[in-house]
Amino acid sequence: MSKQGQRAFAFSNAKQLFRRRLFSHWREQSAIIRTAADWTVLLYILIPGGLLGGRLYYGFWNEALPAWSVNLPFMLIPSLLVLLICNGGLVLLLQEGDLLFLRQRQRWMNTILFRGLLYSLIVTSLKFCVAFALLLPFLIRGFEMTSSEVWALFALTLACSWCVKLLGHLVKVQKQGWRRWLWLFLAISVPNAIYFRVASLWNDRPLIILLSAVVFTVVAIFAFRWRLLMRGTFMNDVREDYKQRMKIAAILLRHVLDKPRPTRHKPWIFRKSQPLLKSKTAESRFSAAAIKALIRNPAHLKLYLAFTAVSAVAILIIPSGFKWLGFVVLTSLMTFWLFSFWSLFVGDDYIGILPFTKEQKAEAGMHAVPILLLPFTMITSALICLSLYGWWGIILFVPVGYMVGLFISRIFGTFRLGKD
Repeated sequence: MSKQGQRAFAFSNAKQLFRRRLFSHWREQSAIIRTAADWTVLLYILIPGGLLGGRLYYGFWNEALPAWSVNLPFMLIPSLLVLLICNGGLVLLLQEGDLLFLRQRQRWMNTILFRGLLYSLIVTSLKFCVAFALLLPFLIRGFEMTSSEVWALFALTLACSWCVKLLGHLVKVQKQGWRRWLWLFLAISVPNAIYFRVASLWNDRPLIILLSAVVFTVVAIFAFRWRLLMRGTFMNDVREDYKQRMKIAAILLRHVLDKPRPTRHKPWIFRKSQPLLKSKTAESRFSAAAIKALIRNPAHLKLYLAFTAVSAVAILIIPSGFKWLGFVVLTSLMTFWLFSFWSLFVGDDYIGILPFTKEQKAEAGMHAVPILLLPFTMITSALICLSLYGWWGIILFVPVGYMVGLFISRIFGTFRLGKD
């Protein structure tokens, strides 16, 4: 091509174009992070956290290791590394506009693809360098591994991560539907299973680990070359690339925006819509509708289960003398939330169409909330009674959980429903 034709493009070669896209990618990620963390976060959280982390890391090397790390099994290390291997993907830095402007320049496309793959593998390598730097005191001082064994495990982990990233990417851009999930499961689970097996059984034999790392590297090289020679997957490449670039934004927005709920022709539970309570009065049917509404709503049900799980852990951690006080406080918090849910349910536009009086709504709420509270109080009271009274707790936790839940819900109901 003539020099005049080359000047018609903003970039004279594919290397400059890739460099521009890489810098743009970094600016995009930093802009996404700045939407959630500004300089005040850096000043008040990251700097003190970095100083504290540095002091702890220094202590891991020069002082006695924490007591909790003494009895840890070695297989916990490869388990954590397997979770890290499964996380992340490849960024190719391809864009939708390339379909019009770069498809006729296959050499440029190959250059961007090659450098994008190389950049992604380098980022993966840096991630595992940081992970091994953090684990190094425990590997050397805790598990008494030699330097050759640590380097062999690092090489095996790095090679396996390259292999999993490349094989998983090949499946994502070629397969659709259930075949995609089947092949993706095999592409991720098989290398990780081999890695876990080798790292757990032969961690004291660096030669075997290095040979396994060589096998993973060979597979990764073949997958790398296959990816460069692959054709006809451009739109899938762009789709997967966009997913990887938006991962940070998805994490930041996960707890800000509600995920759209899928349209269901039938509810996942209580499908036949039979009466939930024996009584056939209008108030009883209204209470049953509220109970079904909470259980059928994934957001409300997850919050209920999450608070129950956290409360159960808190009950186990609280000293014996304060368990009952903690039980009352946690039950009060759950009761307050359930009455807030009831207010939201009663205030719905569809519920407003029904000809219920204020007294009927209050009576239905006083009946629905104790029923919704009952599983929570049963679980928490069972943990307290069994931990404090042994076998007698099996007899005590049912009446205690029922009476405490009923009493607290009555108190809250008197104030909350009396004001509505």
